[in-house]
Amino acid sequence: MRRIAFYLFYDEFGEVDDYIPTKLTALQEFVEDIVVVSNSKMTVAGRAKLENIGATVFCRENVGFDVWGYKEGMETIGYDELASNYDEVILLNYTFFAPIFPFAELFNEMDSRDCDFWGISEHNEMVPNPFTGTGILPRHIQSHFIAIRKKMLNSIEFKKYWQDMPMITSYTDSVLSHESRFTSHFQSKGFTSSVYISNDDYPSDYPTFIDVKRTIENRCPILKRRLFFHDPMWLDINCVDLRGAVETIERTSDYDIGLINQNINRTVKPRVLYTNLEQLRILPDNYTSPEYNTVTNQEPKIAVLAHIFYSDMWDEIYDYIKNIPYKYDLYISTSSEKDASILREKTKDIGQYVEVRVVEENRGRDMSSLFITFKDIGSSDKYDFICRLHSKKSPQNGFARADSFKKHLYENLLGSPEYITNLIGLMSKREDLGLISPPLVHIGYPTMGHAWFANYQPTAELCKKLGVVVPLDDDTPVAVYGTMFWFRPAALRPLFEHDWKWTDFNAEPAHVDGSLSHVLERIISYVAKNEGFSVYSVMTPAQAEKNYTKLEFKHQKIMSALPNGDVYWQYSSLLRLFTETKSGKPDFLAVLSGCSRLLFSSFRRTVWDKYPRVAKMLYGPYRLTKKIYKLSKFKKKN
Repeated sequence: MRRIAFYLFYDEFGEVDDYIPTKLTALQEFVEDIVVVSNSKMTVAGRAKLENIGATVFCRENVGFDVWGYKEGMETIGYDELASNYDEVILLNYTFFAPIFPFAELFNEMDSRDCDFWGISEHNEMVPNPFTGTGILPRHIQSHFIAIRKKMLNSIEFKKYWQDMPMITSYTDSVLSHESRFTSHFQSKGFTSSVYISNDDYPSDYPTFIDVKRTIENRCPILKRRLFFHDPMWLDINCVDLRGAVETIERTSDYDIGLINQNINRTVKPRVLYTNLEQLRILPDNYTSPEYNTVTNQEPKIAVLAHIFYSDMWDEIYDYIKNIPYKYDLYISTSSEKDASILREKTKDIGQYVEVRVVEENRGRDMSSLFITFKDIGSSDKYDFICRLHSKKSPQNGFARADSFKKHLYENLLGSPEYITNLIGLMSKREDLGLISPPLVHIGYPTMGHAWFANYQPTAELCKKLGVVVPLDDDTPVAVYGTMFWFRPAALRPLFEHDWKWTDFNAEPAHVDGSLSHVLERIISYVAKNEGFSVYSVMTPAQAEKNYTKLEFKHQKIMSALPNGDVYWQYSSLLRLFTETKSGKPDFLAVLSGCSRLLFSSFRRTVWDKYPRVAKMLYGPYRLTKKIYKLSKFKKKN
């Protein structure tokens, strides 16, 4: 067949990540012409990537969503010209990675089917329509890839469908006016359709999303981008196995996972990605796992950068450092010549290269010493991996809490020789992995949901200054809490190359939230991601046991005080309860509404538990009232 493809593109910053030209290059084997319709600005380099593969690029104003992008793209050629010059028109977009498996499998199969239009995947019928609260959302081919053949291209109905398309002003409009309508509309006109990934073969309404691992096992050629940035609680409720899907791709496909990482590390909020892709690894600490280690004759080049303000803590810290089962260079910074002399004496016989430096000023604690005192180390490519440590007492938090936090850091970074071997093996195996740290500390500390403290705005300002475009997390950033971690030098290169001044940091003892040191503690992960690297957390089995049991107890205790165990519903209700207006003042109507909903939910649960017969009698009228209410809201809106 002679084909033309209209590829809808959008990126907030106009960046064309490599997964796009890779996808379009693979498509060229089956498509004669490609028109890229951009609903956003585009960088010079991005446009060049597309034009270098022979695509025609059309940048338009971002109106009408993807629907009007397709419409105007086709109109640049003309409906009559498309019908006379091509056998098939493909409308596809940037919302998926491909080809996970060769496009040849897709086109060979669909070429054998007698139909007027076809797609890769579909969505089942839903009653009621979730976008209106009433009626039916029809079963439909999903709009991320639809191919239209000559008979339908030549039809008056096809031309009229697009000419009469109303302006699309919202995502809901896009679904109701095009995506969910296209299939049934043309089927009702006597045209036939087919789909590569049929819902008849899967248990869910949305196989390429909910059953993603199973579709990949069945050699589906696409992986939806939304899976990586969709609400983690929704993926949780529906038990979506995104990590399993990606690991299946790594095992069974030739597709370069680096293409996925390049895009998602730049565009997805780290906490969301961390959760959806399960970027936490529990590493064995009593044996070397073959999962993380492959046979190699080259020993990794390792450096340890340790800021030792408390020289009396050296013996404790060295008990962990000496677990490193490789040759390493040790660089120590401290605040005085007196402490430097003590540390030189203590480290003179450890059998490793040791260099002790005295910081120029005692400002900024371990953060200033890292990025100023060790600027030369972090700016070079001398080492494969660097471990950042410091002497941590935190006397303001009390001994027990400070000691727990300290062990959380040291044990999860340097727990044992076998543990470190597995950690280094993980980083060696995953070249995209730029930063590894212990996970969020929550035992003894009020970090859950509030870990930005006073640092969000200054972090946003520093991101702008450094050119970091990775979106900031809403509540709890993925950060190197306690500022101890393993990293590749290239991942943090912008922070080492930046011209920091000692006066940028607070003088002692002023070490408060909002200061540069605390901002750097939170921005480090974002910088690594902005450089294209992935960020993971690691734990020992013992630390994982301790953290999970306490986390589970806290979670269930909070949920027990709420009307039911539905986390997603409870979160939405509480969010409405504490809604604030743009002025920053409480929206009392929203608070009243939220309180009423929580009270009603509590009453409903009590009735169901204690008076099930009464509950069943009331359930019918309740559902009817709810439907009438939703219908009235929809009619009022439209």
